[in-house]
Amino acid sequence: MKDINECRERLRGIFNITVTPFDAQGDIDFAALAENIERVIALGYDGILIGGTYGEFPVMLLDERRRLFNEVMAVVGDRVPVMLCSASSSPREVRELTALAGDLGGLPMVTPPFVSEITDEQIHAFFQEMAPLSKTGILIYNAPGIGITLSPAQLVKLAEIPGVVGIKQGDLNPTAIDQIANQLRGRLRLFCASDLAFLGPMMCGFDGISTTNSGALPEVILATFRALEQGDADTARDLHQLWYDYRALARQHGQPQLVKAAMALRGFNGGTVRAPLKPISDSAQTALAGVMAALARDPRSGVTLAR
Repeated sequence: MKDINECRERLRGIFNITVTPFDAQGDIDFAALAENIERVIALGYDGILIGGTYGEFPVMLLDERRRLFNEVMAVVGDRVPVMLCSASSSPREVRELTALAGDLGGLPMVTPPFVSEITDEQIHAFFQEMAPLSKTGILIYNAPGIGITLSPAQLVKLAEIPGVVGIKQGDLNPTAIDQIANQLRGRLRLFCASDLAFLGPMMCGFDGISTTNSGALPEVILATFRALEQGDADTARDLHQLWYDYRALARQHGQPQLVKAAMALRGFNGGTVRAPLKPISDSAQTALAGVMAALARDPRSGVTLAR
């Protein structure tokens, strides 16, 4: 994407949150990463998100993140839009990665600074500083997992900053979703940050979703989204219900740990997680194998398991 206008135009639909595959030595397996990217592009995903919270960015060094951005954009080119997470606890790193992401033709995804006792005014000033650094603008990620939840009222104010092209909303409280959809729809792009419960936000008028579990279940999650997109709410509901047992495990054992384990059952190379995360336990692995086998028996899921 060459500028903010093109970014706004293309920023919609279903984006795969591509896990970062670490090998046994803890290094990024770029060949596996490219395979996983090509799989979802071939299936028809509208875009990808790289190096986010489920891409394990907090445990990566700055040099690794620079290389990750460059390698991914070399693979993807301009085929689909790419969100590149430039969040960090260090504003210096955010500045550098935000500028790099825009220069490469991606869209920087920026969280609020995750420090204690920061005020709304300081958060606003932070985004005002970051937005002009990228020629494609920035996507604000409202990520409660980092310890700060932006209120709908504050998001409305942040939407007025030139260069903010969208919000990725991680707070899925129905009241917050309703307020954001009705106050900001059409002003910028609205993304639901979770595939665990995206039907509601999409029905409220959000422009798209980002999905981690599509690394393991790309077919059924894509089919669910497309059904909803086409106005077939009954089919979307039934398909979403189809993988409820998997979602229950994801909530219990965490993402991306479960995603990478499920990818392995399908013969996809998601690699392993990096400390402090640990692979799922043997008992969780047994439960996951049962859930994946059940999905593979239902032709609607599209799931096939490795032999």
